[in-house]
Amino acid sequence: MNRTEHSTPRIVVKIGTNLLAGRQAFDGHYMELLVRQMCSLKKERGYEILVVSSGAVGCGMEALGLTERPKALAEKQAVAAVGQARLMHYYETLVRVFAKGELTTAQVLLTQYDLENRTNYLNVRNTLFTLLKMERVIPILNENDSTATEELRFGDNDTLAAKIAAKINADLLLILTDVDGLYDRNPAKDPDARLIPEVERITDSLSAVAEGAGSIASTGGMRTKLEAARIAGAAGVVCVIANGTRPGIINGVLDQTMPCTRFKPAGDGISHRKRWIAFGRLSRGTVQIDEGAARAILEKGSSLLPAGITAVEGEFPAGATVSVADESGQVLARGIANYDADTLRRIMRMHTPEVRQALGARCREEVIHRDNLVVLTP
Repeated sequence: MNRTEHSTPRIVVKIGTNLLAGRQAFDGHYMELLVRQMCSLKKERGYEILVVSSGAVGCGMEALGLTERPKALAEKQAVAAVGQARLMHYYETLVRVFAKGELTTAQVLLTQYDLENRTNYLNVRNTLFTLLKMERVIPILNENDSTATEELRFGDNDTLAAKIAAKINADLLLILTDVDGLYDRNPAKDPDARLIPEVERITDSLSAVAEGAGSIASTGGMRTKLEAARIAGAAGVVCVIANGTRPGIINGVLDQTMPCTRFKPAGDGISHRKRWIAFGRLSRGTVQIDEGAARAILEKGSSLLPAGITAVEGEFPAGATVSVADESGQVLARGIANYDADTLRRIMRMHTPEVRQALGARCREEVIHRDNLVVLTP
């Protein structure tokens, strides 16, 4: 594993819905096997472990006798409220049993709003660091489905796990699901599909092989796991997708004896402030740029100027985080805009003297200064 700012190995384990979903929407069998392994790592090998767990809605479905995942937001929030307490009860009980009372759990519920504000973002980070340093605690994180609005949702726990792994300088993000990793084709449909053991770079062609979710209780799929790997890699965190149904899978991944897909990180990662810009805040719109501006950003580390902008999508205020895409639509970077969307549409394609003439005292040379711009592609 990649050692960062700390000496103790630190891993984020994301346990997917497909591992916790049975015929009645929840099954704790694999949870028991995974908790046993994590307790052993914590007690006997001194690992700092943080768990991002799906399953609140599934637990709620089990309690309420539902066979279909609720679709309306209010219904999902209500079912999650029923299920979250049950989910944590299962984790707490299993940890106490397998750790013989020497370990306990902590619950942390987050929404995207908790990461939007820089102060809140740092407070969350400090809380997680403190929990990780407690020798007797395994923190369990989940999205706060009971209160999150559609606008402030992470979208899936793969994304949440990746953002948390980046936030806490994890050595490894381990995403556990019900398949061995990423295949070159869908293994459920093609018996000749081959596992991809290592990924140097996530390309468009690689993303194209990923397909959607596979159980009544899940919201993610391989596409969301690739996006999680992209986020983790940009922060310098190794990401592994592995099969949580395999006995001893966590130790097997750490010892590199189990089949899985391992994603290499992009260098040493980016600063914490830039991680907040890239992954902590929601993108409120998209700025499309021409080839020259793209080269200047990717190859020279330049700021984004109005002259390179060809289109502006969405409505956002000055100070919002926006995505920066090339002419094909691929997102290259993310940054904090100095102008609102309407002003950008007015000044795009203009050079600095023209912008000064159009805006007067309100003129700022850069649309996004390079200190507030994070490149997301290798």
